[in-house]
Amino acid sequence: MAQRLTINFAKKPCYDIVFAQDFLGLPLELETLQATERRICIITDSNVEKLYAHEILNQIKDKCKKAEVFSFPAGEANKTLDTVREIYAFLIKENFDRKDLLIALGGGVVGDLTGFVAATYLRGVDFVQIPTTLLAQADSSIGGKTGVDFDGYKNMVGAFYMPKLVYMNVSVLKTLEDRQFFSGFAEIMKHGLIKDHIFYVWLLENMYEICDREPAVLEEMVVKSSTIKKLVVEKDPTEKGERALLNFGHTIGHAIEKAKNFELYHGECVALGCVAAAYISWKHELLTMEEYYEIRDMFVPFNLPISVDGISPKEVLELTKSDKKMDAGQIKFILLKKVGKAVIDTSVTDDDILNAIKEIYYSEEDMAR
Repeated sequence: MAQRLTINFAKKPCYDIVFAQDFLGLPLELETLQATERRICIITDSNVEKLYAHEILNQIKDKCKKAEVFSFPAGEANKTLDTVREIYAFLIKENFDRKDLLIALGGGVVGDLTGFVAATYLRGVDFVQIPTTLLAQADSSIGGKTGVDFDGYKNMVGAFYMPKLVYMNVSVLKTLEDRQFFSGFAEIMKHGLIKDHIFYVWLLENMYEICDREPAVLEEMVVKSSTIKKLVVEKDPTEKGERALLNFGHTIGHAIEKAKNFELYHGECVALGCVAAAYISWKHELLTMEEYYEIRDMFVPFNLPISVDGISPKEVLELTKSDKKMDAGQIKFILLKKVGKAVIDTSVTDDDILNAIKEIYYSEEDMAR
């Protein structure tokens, strides 16, 4: 039987996360959302469409008034208002109204973009998340953050808008290419670093099983990670306080992502940002030197980068200043007091950030040594 987590909003049940090993339970879950009386549009990207869109379409097409698929080219470059406009036009053409339902089928790009469409089309329609990457299952599909990039800046346009259901088929993780899989692992490691030392240790103890993608271990990992995020977003659904801790590694990570023109995956940039943030934590005497190096080196067995080339540290520093986490001109930086305990810090200086970027920067001179 599928495991479930209920996410609360304003201390009331808001939506369930269902953990399964297939898509067979999806029609029954949609039935609880009165799907038989609704049109459903599956929004996906060109990669996921080939893998799962038609399987799901065949499962639900007789369980609703009408089912359609809208697919857009895969990649962060298409997480834009232009793609949103194309989806609006499609929904209008197909006569979708406020009572109908959208399904986000894909990774973080698809989920964020579909959620934003759902939040804004006709001032709000219901949507369901079906995340198909580890990053989306562990992080982006939970908590109601939606949005698109603007002029290359990550998630600058968006809204908080809760899904009606998150359906996680954990078995799809076996089909991911290695780089995509391990990219998602960065967000899971982040959850342990900021909130749960015991989970962090569990990840290290189960390193080989995770890398081998053993189904039972993957499901336990995703459930544990989702539970951590659930507890955070329930306390602070719209990021007025504690939810900001989930941004650990993201301020410098997002800046690197833009500086590298999205050549690196989001999770790879988060891993680099986590290393940089841990370095600042050490220099602020929150972590010991030994703790910093342990955190840095723990990303390596999971095929995540701890250094980056082809960037200008000063450019990356400037890009951090366009980060969404700015508060009255000051970055709300997330540091580690210890493994499992993160804090919000507004005393981090430009020099602190620049030195941290230099710590993870691997230059041509370094290569020549």
